[in-house]
Amino acid sequence: MANWFRRRPRRVDAPRLRPRSEDLATTRLDLHEFTPPVEEFLGRAAYVQLMLFENLSRAVSTAPTTAAKAAIGRAAEISIAKHRALADEITRAGGTVAEAMEPYTTSVDEFERTTRGADWFETLLGCYLTSGFLEDFFARLAVGLPESERERVESIYSSADEEPLLAEQLSLAIADNTRLASRLAMWGRRLVGDTMLVARSALGLEGTGTADVRAEPVFTELIAAHTRRMDALGLTA
Repeated sequence: MANWFRRRPRRVDAPRLRPRSEDLATTRLDLHEFTPPVEEFLGRAAYVQLMLFENLSRAVSTAPTTAAKAAIGRAAEISIAKHRALADEITRAGGTVAEAMEPYTTSVDEFERTTRGADWFETLLGCYLTSGFLEDFFARLAVGLPESERERVESIYSSADEEPLLAEQLSLAIADNTRLASRLAMWGRRLVGDTMLVARSALGLEGTGTADVRAEPVFTELIAAHTRRMDALGLTA
């Protein structure tokens, strides 16, 4: 009988990701003109963050190993802490959390449904890519908020990062089943378009006029960061 207790686990080097705070510090595009009023910004950002937490919770419940459940559970804790901090900002501004988020539930819920993924692997990649993209976006968009709110919101997004935890679990899964790579690469390319639409809706752009042209560098940088996340897993963006 094989002695399973002596089997050494396969070692997989964790992807090397730059801290989100470093990316934000080196890429300061001027988004002042696109930042919505405080109440609108906070309501949308808080509901998006709640959706990201829900996706991570789903990934915890279907994770194939105890180690994966623990790692993704930690990522979910980081995500819900960001939501609570954004909710506190809504209250601080004199709003009601549920009422502030309500206008954005339909579009964000539709995004969640269309990007849910066919299995745990696609769900986890979706968590990794969409949370990175959208949290980067809202951190940048906060530049146009009043100074006190801006500093607190930027602190929320830079205080902790769930990306390394998710990247490590994805790397382990891909190393264990190399056939996953091509499927996940295709899924990652599929996700970026829908995620961009969610971000674009927060800018309040109408039509395809000069405002869209001015906003184009925003998405160029966000897509570049998306590509770095894919590259960290050995996937083609």
